Amino acid sequence: MNFIIICIVGLISAFILTTLIMPFYIRALVNHNLNQEVSEYALEEYKNKAKTPIMGGLLFVIIPSLIFFVIRGNILNDKKALFVLLSFILFCIIGFLDDFTIIIRKDNKGLSPRLKLILEFILTIILYFIFREQINTNINIPFINMNINIGLLYIPFMILVFLAEANAVNFTDGMDGLCAGVSFIGLIPFAIIAYLNDQFAITLLITCIMGGLLGYLVFNYHPAKIFMGDSGSIALGGLFASLGIVLNKEIALFIIGGVFVWEMFCVCLQLTWVKLFHKRIFKYTPIHYAFVLKGMKETKVVTMFYIIAVICAILGFYIGIN
Repeated sequence: MNFIIICIVGLISAFILTTLIMPFYIRALVNHNLNQEVSEYALEEYKNKAKTPIMGGLLFVIIPSLIFFVIRGNILNDKKALFVLLSFILFCIIGFLDDFTIIIRKDNKGLSPRLKLILEFILTIILYFIFREQINTNINIPFINMNINIGLLYIPFMILVFLAEANAVNFTDGMDGLCAGVSFIGLIPFAIIAYLNDQFAITLLITCIMGGLLGYLVFNYHPAKIFMGDSGSIALGGLFASLGIVLNKEIALFIIGGVFVWEMFCVCLQLTWVKLFHKRIFKYTPIHYAFVLKGMKETKVVTMFYIIAVICAILGFYIGIN
């Protein structure tokens, strides 16, 4: 019970601090013209919106991380929690480089997709070799209680997980409150799974990040006053990937993050279909924009995705504990 109270304190502290600092942060970004129209994947009507500050993700990475350090103290002996924290921070740095490039160039291109993939690839390799003793190369098959040891094949598998998650979450970032809300919902089952597996430091870290996300959502929900940018979306992708790997819940990860998987699958399928047959399957991708083109309001689309995320979280949690 005492530990649960500590987690609640971490969540509330991150939430309060983020909500208190965010207005000053937004004002500083606006004063220095550190903004972006919207995602390069957005519809034209979204690109015509007034410029909104980006890099909001930096706050829900930095503030929860600092609060985690203050509460937890030295975590060098807890290598699994350190693996998750470093994945979160290092992938945030890649996102920050992309956002910073966008700001400097005054366009939406940022780092090239190839360069981002290369950087994500390199970081994943580094993380594997630093924390290979904490990484279980067995892939757990739910329900039948079977573990398949894939040995060195786990390295390319881990690379695939990190790159897929980072880009899937990035595709989901495009509407006010969408990515942050879906991410918050997805972190709930991971917090419980970590707690049930006695990974208390990881549980605390997750709850602190959830508090930061809630604080960010106060300013990102429609109409958004700030965007998370790649600083936030790629960081969240690295976070989810590391949680799935370190908790040995790789299959549950893709169910819990079902919205992210759906978004990326639709984008990949659309690109492949257009390349092969010069026709579109969907009206627009990322798929959340297709619903707007069909006449749904943005807030209703976001709410629908939240409901899907809740269903995925419940199903993924059930799979993760079996």
